[in-house]
Amino acid sequence: MPAITGKQYIDRIDQMQTNIWIDGRRVTGKISEHPAFKGVMKSQAALYDLQHDVVLKDVMTYPSPSTSEPVGLSFLQPKTKEDLTKKRKMVQHWAKSNNGLMGRSPDYMNTTLMAFASSAGFLNEKENCFPENLRSFYEYAREHDLSMTHTFIDPQVNRSPIYLEDSEEPIAARVIDKNEEGIIVKGARLLATQGGITDEILVISSGGVVEEEKGFSFSIPCNTKGLKFICRESFVGGDSTFNYPLSSRYEEMDSIVVFDNVVVPWERVFYYNNIAVSNNFMNDSSFQAFALHQVVSRQIVKTEFVLGVVQSIIETINIKQYQHVQEKVSEIIIALETMKALVIKSEVEAEIDKWGLMQPDCITLKVAINTFPRVYPRFTEIIQLLGASGLMSIPTEDAFQSSIRNDLDQYLQSKADNAENRVKLFRLAWDLTMSSFGTRQTLYERFFFGDPTRLSSELYHSYNKAPYVQRVKDMLE
Repeated sequence: MPAITGKQYIDRIDQMQTNIWIDGRRVTGKISEHPAFKGVMKSQAALYDLQHDVVLKDVMTYPSPSTSEPVGLSFLQPKTKEDLTKKRKMVQHWAKSNNGLMGRSPDYMNTTLMAFASSAGFLNEKENCFPENLRSFYEYAREHDLSMTHTFIDPQVNRSPIYLEDSEEPIAARVIDKNEEGIIVKGARLLATQGGITDEILVISSGGVVEEEKGFSFSIPCNTKGLKFICRESFVGGDSTFNYPLSSRYEEMDSIVVFDNVVVPWERVFYYNNIAVSNNFMNDSSFQAFALHQVVSRQIVKTEFVLGVVQSIIETINIKQYQHVQEKVSEIIIALETMKALVIKSEVEAEIDKWGLMQPDCITLKVAINTFPRVYPRFTEIIQLLGASGLMSIPTEDAFQSSIRNDLDQYLQSKADNAENRVKLFRLAWDLTMSSFGTRQTLYERFFFGDPTRLSSELYHSYNKAPYVQRVKDMLE
């Protein structure tokens, strides 16, 4: 099956009957009809449908190397700078469909898997490593247009640098045994976004492994026996797109993943019980550069959306003449143009990497990923400062259908719009920055690629400062 449609995506997930728990109850029936998931699944289905838009076909898909059938372009292994530009444009078409608010749209994991599979040579001739399994799964995922979630991190039991678990029953997921079928995994992992509404879950060690049983990578179907997704509280405020314009459409659930003696078939194991590989594969692979390229491309679209919301507020209540307002908008413009320049620079300075792919310049993208976690919370603050009490004066859709409609029309009108449209805009701004959904968005962007301080440290250590130090030495001599 090549590039799928939205209906095929929804039907496939509904048929899986994955073991998902929310509010202490197991989800039964069609997951696509559950209040916590139906909005985001409908939005995700719309992404898959774009692959079949006649006008966008060449933007969203490319011919499969195996069958020549159209497959999702996010699976493309870029060999030229033009390929990188194609990937960015594809990502941004999908991102515009949800205004960059779906951080785990399928292209993120498609890109991630492509990068890992392209770097599978790192696993060659290493103990307990199976590079061909990784390459085969990438091809299978590409040809079947699989949707994927992932889990990289252990539960936050003890955040000290070296923590050796002392518990009779595993807390962090670990390999407890193996047999003819595969490895057996028990314990938990965090934090699978879109957990339960994808075909597969990719599990991979992200470094810091000191016990070999905790170092592994594999992918399995989300309905595998013994696999359970425990969800947080849903941030969907309700079905009304008037009251909850964003959470009703784009709320991506986060979940704890529990492995209860899960058997991972050998053909799906990429590596296990190898501390060196577990701690180095992510950094030595092409993962970071390609994942960051996708992430920054999406964040640009999200910043454009924030700018649109802010300028709409300004025009609605007529505050554009104030210099402090202009200054705040300029902050967003500067951030937007900076991010756009960085992603294009990463493509211009791309080079063929040791795995044979055209890799965007990673240092440039590290600068971008150090920038966005700092500016996005400021975007939230700017909307709050400009919206002020307007973010509280937001009656619901039902209020506008009631006997007090005349009062609302009179007292909530604005310079540029009627009361209903003004409230719609301010409810959008509230849902983006102040609702449970909105505050989750801020936290999400703060820590998308890890702790901001650690990201700064990584940039410091990876940036080549020697030529500039030498220039100073040359002048002093």
